[in-house]
Amino acid sequence: MSTTGIRLLAPAPGWAHEADVVVVGSGVAGLTVALRCAAQGARVTVVTKAHLDDGSTRWAQGGIAAALGEGDTPAQHLDDTLVAGAGLCDEEAVRVLVTEGPDAVRRLMATGAHFDTSETTGEVLLTREGGHHRRRIAHAGGDATGAEISRALIEAVREARIEFIENALVLDLLTDADGNTAGVSLHVMGAGQRDGVGSVRARAVVLATGGMGQVFSATTNPAVSTGDGVALALRAGAEVSDLEFVQFHPTVLFLGRDAEGQQPLVSEAVRGEGAHLVDADGVRFMLGQHELAELAPRDIVAKGITRRMQETGADHMFLDGRHFGAEMWTKRFPTILAACRAHGIDPVTEPIPVAPAAHYASGGVRTDLHGRTTVPGLYACGEVACTGVHGANRLASNSLLEGLVFAERIAADIAAHPADPGAPVIPAPSRFPLLPSEARYAIQRIMTRGAGVLRSAASLEEAAGALHRMYADAAELLERDGKTAEPCVETWEASNLCLVSRVLVEAARRREETRGCHWREDRPERDDAAWRRHIVATLDPPAPRGLRPGGAVPATPATLTIRTTDTADFAPGPRPGGAHPTRPGTEQQR
Repeated sequence: MSTTGIRLLAPAPGWAHEADVVVVGSGVAGLTVALRCAAQGARVTVVTKAHLDDGSTRWAQGGIAAALGEGDTPAQHLDDTLVAGAGLCDEEAVRVLVTEGPDAVRRLMATGAHFDTSETTGEVLLTREGGHHRRRIAHAGGDATGAEISRALIEAVREARIEFIENALVLDLLTDADGNTAGVSLHVMGAGQRDGVGSVRARAVVLATGGMGQVFSATTNPAVSTGDGVALALRAGAEVSDLEFVQFHPTVLFLGRDAEGQQPLVSEAVRGEGAHLVDADGVRFMLGQHELAELAPRDIVAKGITRRMQETGADHMFLDGRHFGAEMWTKRFPTILAACRAHGIDPVTEPIPVAPAAHYASGGVRTDLHGRTTVPGLYACGEVACTGVHGANRLASNSLLEGLVFAERIAADIAAHPADPGAPVIPAPSRFPLLPSEARYAIQRIMTRGAGVLRSAASLEEAAGALHRMYADAAELLERDGKTAEPCVETWEASNLCLVSRVLVEAARRREETRGCHWREDRPERDDAAWRRHIVATLDPPAPRGLRPGGAVPATPATLTIRTTDTADFAPGPRPGGAHPTRPGTEQQR
């Protein structure tokens, strides 16, 4: 049972499995934690929502950033990261990333990942991406870096005989009587030795569940990215931070105004190699907007594209790489070339239609420099986490590096501080309402319209109202009639999406400025005096039923508590039960 008493409605676990460490997620972060923990003698179980290779890592095209090239230094990488983060990066976390990053990449190569190398020198080839002043992006297969990293790590996991459970949706955190992490409940989809709802009991849980791009109608994220890890952490009492900072990738293949679901990404590396952003008249509109033009940080390029779309009345812009020639497209960007041609576009002979789409969550579950959340024994790593590295806008290709570096730190911390939790507490019946499966699409439309690239007080208020009504109606039905949607994967996912969307919108409403990838049309300026600080959210349990003449007083729904930090300083300290003092002025949102 979670420390808040809030959990998804689900059948009681019908089976149990024991491990020392359970890792939820099978991308670069999750598999690196699993390998490092197993190497230290821990019994590790990896739980993944689909197959081992179906996470976001395999979709990463551009590469992994690290100061590996001649003349490059961690200090230069740090400077570029801080600039991209628009004043909200935690400098200590960034310093950890850039100083430990090069050796972490070398260890990844030793694990079996093969990066593209020079035919003459054998050295790793490096390219540039947006926001980088140096060539420091290592890539594999031209534009298939994530797929190669995923292949190497999965092969290593299988060789290490690490146990994994596929097709499993994690539901909630299990805790002992003192609030310490004791495992997770999960639902396995399909028949086998384990199917249906069960539990994995463990002394440490590592969330590596990826992002939440599916809160929007169009995203580069796979269908499994429904914010499950952030939602679990909130229900468990953990702090979540900076969720308003959703990065919209500037160059996603435009498939039409009504296109929904996962959209093909056109990697920033295409611009790094010299492709130009142009409008329908062939004008390079990013010139003069930033010293790096098309290679400015992603938030600036996404805003530049959106502004030009508004000015011209167009629904997309173009990325022109015709000057590359057929050979370069074939060798350097085979994945992108194939994706474009599959949709009837040939980048060799015509510009690629592009528009921004939801890509990466810079915020997430708040952690310290060892991946520890504010719930004892619960760790978070990768896109699900908020380490302070990305600030208000992630620097291109820092995501794979963050997953790698902080995964190793988590494994070291688990080994150095072995926990011994008691037996999981038997949970009380859930009073957290489930939303019907069709709510997923309603949420996506609400979020795209009200909290997308362009936001305003009015659009966010409309989104907040719609999400509140959706949740409140379900809560009232549960409280009044004892009815809720049937527990299943689709309703659990819809409920997770609603929860993370509510937090995102409330944080975006609170932040009355434009910073990084948070763009408020009604507050177009950055305001360091008021807003160089972080927004932190927690989920408080429902108030208990009371008695009054004539019958029971209904329980109030779980409430979101939103607070701002006093400074830009980031990392929290783990606190028993996840408690954190509330500063004056904290608001609660139903």
